[in-house]
Amino acid sequence: MGDAAQLRIGELARRTGVAAELLRAWERRYGLLSPTRTAAGYRLYSAADVGRVRRMRDLLDGGLSAAEAARQALAERAPAPGEEIAPAAVASELRLALERLDDASAQAAFDRLLADYSTPAVLAGVVLPLLRELGDGWERGEISIAQEHFASNLVRGRLLGLARGWDRGSGPRAVLACPSGERHDLGLVIFGLGLREHGWRITFLGADTPPHTLMQTVHRLAPEALVFAVADPARLGGVAETVAALDGVMPTVWVGGAGAEQLDGVQLLEGSPLEAAAQVAR
Repeated sequence: MGDAAQLRIGELARRTGVAAELLRAWERRYGLLSPTRTAAGYRLYSAADVGRVRRMRDLLDGGLSAAEAARQALAERAPAPGEEIAPAAVASELRLALERLDDASAQAAFDRLLADYSTPAVLAGVVLPLLRELGDGWERGEISIAQEHFASNLVRGRLLGLARGWDRGSGPRAVLACPSGERHDLGLVIFGLGLREHGWRITFLGADTPPHTLMQTVHRLAPEALVFAVADPARLGGVAETVAALDGVMPTVWVGGAGAEQLDGVQLLEGSPLEAAAQVAR
């Protein structure tokens, strides 16, 4: 059995602060725990079980129902040893403030997150899940256009504040842009912050960048990477046009986003913006 599963339920309860009876109920009702069994039939729990229980506890503290908290805890990737996870309670405060269009409360929640947690922890543990929730809520008709725009603009402003000085240093340079007509650049901002964590310098051109502007920038800066974000597949023509026009002055070109597809001479990015940043950094 090794070290993966060696905790009896009493020890799991002690480490998580959740009563053994409640742990059994969560295991039975929601499948939250994945114990192994000894030859004598005793259940043994792992560090991953500890992490899921703590995450569910935090989600409950943030106001989620037990069923929703269990679903989210099971859906999230288990943290690596020593990995920093931003608290669900503050994330929930931020989400509720954004839904209420409450700028002051949302800014205060963001301030607390950034004061207590690293940028990667806030991006992975709060910002990306929050944006997914808002997008899903808008598609279901639970979030209005005003709420979605308010939240996106507030988060974008805060993240661009974190981006100040991200072109400094001596690491490789990446130019980030959306092709002509593409205006969704929030994921590209998150990607840039993630790539900066890997030591890269970032030149951010943002939304709706014409091919000739990209050509001029690439010729001037000679970056190691040119990265496009595409939400609408109809905008992929701008990527292809830019790649064709570069003609020999060719950094590695990448494209990612919901509308991204494989193009000649272009590498396809996969996963979340942070996972895509790690892909480019490798």
